[in-house]
Amino acid sequence: MRYLYLLKAMMKKNFLIIWRYPFNLTAGIISIMMVFLVIFYGAQWLGGSSPSFGNTLEGIVMGFMLWTFIIFAFSDLTWDFINEAQQGTLEQLYMSPLGFGWVSLSYILSFLVINLTLTLGLFMLMMAVTGKWLHLDFLSLIPLMLLTVWGVYGFGFAMGGLALVFKQVQAVFQIFQFVWVALVIAASALETFPWAKFLPVTWGVHLIGRVLIGGQSLYAMPFADVAFLAAVSATYFLIGYALFKRLEGVARDRGLLGHY
Repeated sequence: MRYLYLLKAMMKKNFLIIWRYPFNLTAGIISIMMVFLVIFYGAQWLGGSSPSFGNTLEGIVMGFMLWTFIIFAFSDLTWDFINEAQQGTLEQLYMSPLGFGWVSLSYILSFLVINLTLTLGLFMLMMAVTGKWLHLDFLSLIPLMLLTVWGVYGFGFAMGGLALVFKQVQAVFQIFQFVWVALVIAASALETFPWAKFLPVTWGVHLIGRVLIGGQSLYAMPFADVAFLAAVSATYFLIGYALFKRLEGVARDRGLLGHY
């Protein structure tokens, strides 16, 4: 029951932060849409009126939506560590009787709900603005998105561990934005480079594309395909979490948890 109270408190906190700062949320949505529209209509202009380019435009809508969701998942935990350190409350969270691991998990789950809602809302807006309506099967889409982003949270934990030790790691986010773009694009080249399915998020993007563009249901997919996605995501999550625990130990030994 205590864990549920912790999750409820974390969800209430994060929802209140968004609710009380609507201008920041609105500005963020506008900036994301502006970037998307520049990419989409730029690709449309370059592609001209070729009928074969339609699938590429649909892929841009799907890819940008997934890239946004991945960026949210990757950065949330690290930014929370940085903010808590700046406010001087990070060490207090480590004193929680439930353990910092459960605090972090509650933060992830609460923001996962927020990010999923925002991403799907942006996705609907992107399709409405561009007129590119993809096959919407939420019973297939949402589980695949959650399985895909599971591995991303491993990278988020690893980045959080770096933030505990080095404090200022914002520049790394700029690098990873391009890394995630490359991994999303790599999903379209699996026939040429089959080994790319072992990379993070790539196989998940491929399966999501089979739902949104191919119209395939999750329940019609071979079980081995979904199980492979779960195994890859679990592997990256465990590796990232292990790195986080190692860096957390370094921060403890150096007495860095209570300082920024």
